[in-house]
Amino acid sequence: MKTMTCKQLGGACDLVFEAETFEEIAELSKQHGMEMYQQQDPAHLEAMAKVQAMMQDPEVMKAWYEAKKREFDSL
Repeated sequence: MKTMTCKQLGGACDLVFEAETFEEIAELSKQHGMEMYQQQDPAHLEAMAKVQAMMQDPEVMKAWYEAKKREFDSL
């Protein structure tokens, strides 16, 4: 089992996600993000806006994803 925090994944808090694969970590992060969006948490909304801006450029998003996956794999 490996762990990453919301902040490590571009989020706004220190919530820890645990999973066997990066894909599972990404899904847990996505679920947490949806919960924070529903709660309209200001810090998370700001972090989400930054990620959404990054998503406008597929190459930037791909590079970010691959970097986070390498970070996970190195844990």
